[in-house]
Amino acid sequence: MDERGSASLYGVALMAVLLTVCQALAWVGGVVVAHRRAQSAADLAALAGAAHPGSACGAADSVARSNGAEVIACREESADVWLEVRVRAPALAGRQPTVTARAHAGPAP
Repeated sequence: MDERGSASLYGVALMAVLLTVCQALAWVGGVVVAHRRAQSAADLAALAGAAHPGSACGAADSVARSNGAEVIACREESADVWLEVRVRAPALAGRQPTVTARAHAGPAP
């Protein structure tokens, strides 16, 4: 049985597996970055909302949008602001997931 050239096939198969693994790791990294961006936007927006009592959700929405996030829930209770934002993560295989983050801000006790 002649096995000449089989190393080339193994090499090509190994490169395909490594390329797939690297692409998956890059996508996971992109999702992690999107979550960090969402959390930063939520924190900043909640702080902006807490600084503008009476119009907290409007201020929070403006700050969240300028940071690339979309406010999906905002609640103002007394001087506290509760916020949830959404950011789109990188697409993979035709799907583009979203990540969410929540934040709360209010006056210091």
